[in-house]
Amino acid sequence: MLETILLNHGLRVGVYSSPHLLRYNERVRIQNQDLPDEAHTASFTFIDENKTESLTYFEFSTLSALHLFKQAKLDVVILEVGLGGRLDATNIVDSHLAVITSIDIDHTDFLGDTREAIAFEKAGIFCENCPVVIGEPNVPQTMLDQAEKLHCQVARRDVDWLFEQNTENWQWQNKKVRLENLPFCQIPLANAATALAAVQCLPFDISEQTLRKSLQEVELVGRFQAIKTDKREKLADYLGVPVETLPTIIVDVGHNPHAAKYLSEKLTALKHSIEGKMIAVCGMLKDKDANGVFAHLTPIIDEWHCVTLGGYRGQSGDELAEKLKSNFPNIQATSDNSVMDGVCTALKSAVKNDVVLVFGSFHTVAEFWAVVE
Repeated sequence: MLETILLNHGLRVGVYSSPHLLRYNERVRIQNQDLPDEAHTASFTFIDENKTESLTYFEFSTLSALHLFKQAKLDVVILEVGLGGRLDATNIVDSHLAVITSIDIDHTDFLGDTREAIAFEKAGIFCENCPVVIGEPNVPQTMLDQAEKLHCQVARRDVDWLFEQNTENWQWQNKKVRLENLPFCQIPLANAATALAAVQCLPFDISEQTLRKSLQEVELVGRFQAIKTDKREKLADYLGVPVETLPTIIVDVGHNPHAAKYLSEKLTALKHSIEGKMIAVCGMLKDKDANGVFAHLTPIIDEWHCVTLGGYRGQSGDELAEKLKSNFPNIQATSDNSVMDGVCTALKSAVKNDVVLVFGSFHTVAEFWAVVE
């Protein structure tokens, strides 16, 4: 959202994000464009020839991204933290603004298993006298203490700014600005509202027209994304079925309870407008809180197909289905050996008026995306 706003304001913007779905190139964008392989390999060579010690994958890729951004002569660089904050490779940069979107229990092996511990790690990106925007409504004291220690100017949700919605639009305001009748967008509303709060902390006079335009344009690949015409045609070709017989298909990379809560809200709203079933194809990594995810979605999903993800962090469809059935006894679930096997199984039982959701991990969506891209 911030990227879209700043681009529409006419600035030169670079974004570093992770993970990627299909290609490494997705991690580094300049002016909303992925860079060619040649640019990355040249940057990799530069980093490799100049490094003085061994680097992790993320450290190497972060340095490469920063090198590419320096060459591009940008106005703004947006760095998405990969894991936590305090020990993350992106924290090598002293930022002019720190943004915390949410605080949820995830990556507990690295960040701790309490919100207080995780908040402390995330607060590691705060710099002395740096403005901080916090989109999390229930902020642990550990984060506030760190902000106070570093004399940060904090803009907290529901304290310094707020947003509210009705059925047709939404409003945002702080002590100086009020934006009314805002259009809904394709990303979580809380994230959009946090981006608007962040904009107020930047040294740019961004018009309300630009903000509204950006809300209408913003999109995020793999976040509650309906498969459109060209990808539906490729899927139909893969399956050997007429494209007009396919149900609505939605993909979502959400993999923790916080994301599942948002997904449940979107599916609940959608269910009011359809006549058919909600069918889930779910693949999750074994270190994720599957039961926390299931708790939000079992009330809305009618049929479950659990699928195997590869790699040392992956788990089998059988394991995932067993977790689902043992913790939610009234739920029936099948298992398949791959994402596409699960999609095929789901589509065999689906009719035109149903919705098929493919979700649970970046890996799950990536495996499906590779077929339809």
